[in-house]
Amino acid sequence: MPELPDLQAFSLNLTKKLKGKKIQKITVTEDKKLNVPVTQLQDALMGHELEKFIRSGKELHVLFKGGHALGLHLMLHGGLVLFKDDDQQPKFQIVTMTFDDGSNLALTDFQKAATPTLDPKVSDVPDALDVDTDYLSQKLGKTKTPVKTVLMDQKVVRGIGNAYADEILWHARISPFSPANKIPADKVKTLVKSIKSVLENAEKEILKANPDIISGEVRDFLEVHKPGKKATSTGAAIHQKELSARKTYYTDEQELFD
Repeated sequence: MPELPDLQAFSLNLTKKLKGKKIQKITVTEDKKLNVPVTQLQDALMGHELEKFIRSGKELHVLFKGGHALGLHLMLHGGLVLFKDDDQQPKFQIVTMTFDDGSNLALTDFQKAATPTLDPKVSDVPDALDVDTDYLSQKLGKTKTPVKTVLMDQKVVRGIGNAYADEILWHARISPFSPANKIPADKVKTLVKSIKSVLENAEKEILKANPDIISGEVRDFLEVHKPGKKATSTGAAIHQKELSARKTYYTDEQELFD
């Protein structure tokens, strides 16, 4: 599943490629998860100029001049495909935007789970890059749930998924199995710094590896959440264990607070 750094990179590149182009046609192949009738989506977006892509939590939002936005949630296996009219059509299209220059952007998903949303609601849950120590301390202090599970809860912090939760906790040297309310104040402060540092650095690494990326995942640079990797750059052995039905990677460098 693409996570926050991936989506940041996608939004940057898609804005570069599509900014200023007008929607000529919008085709919905799978409408079961669309929040409005197809005709309402078409009426809202047809003829409008694309302004930019932004990331909001785990979603991409396509902003158009005229005030409308199209939210795209890739879910587990969704992808984005940019193609020309005369190219081979991508498989498993959910929704496809056709622009006035003959280019197309398709949201695809063989599981049909990726979700388009017209004018998605603004969330009051802070984005991972905006979370502060006071807020996170308050949220962690209210629950005995393992800290990794809390970090992945989109009702607490938006944007962190399984892979980067492991990376952040390794960077902060906190065991993912630590009850959230047992983490001391100084470590919560460290955790907030690690969230921003890990996610921002990951975006840079992704763009360095694939400057034009608009879909997929780049994970080669990850320190701990990398199947088959035996040790981190610090030489610590990487362990793997299930936590809340998710594969969790960690090392003995990370302190368990209990």
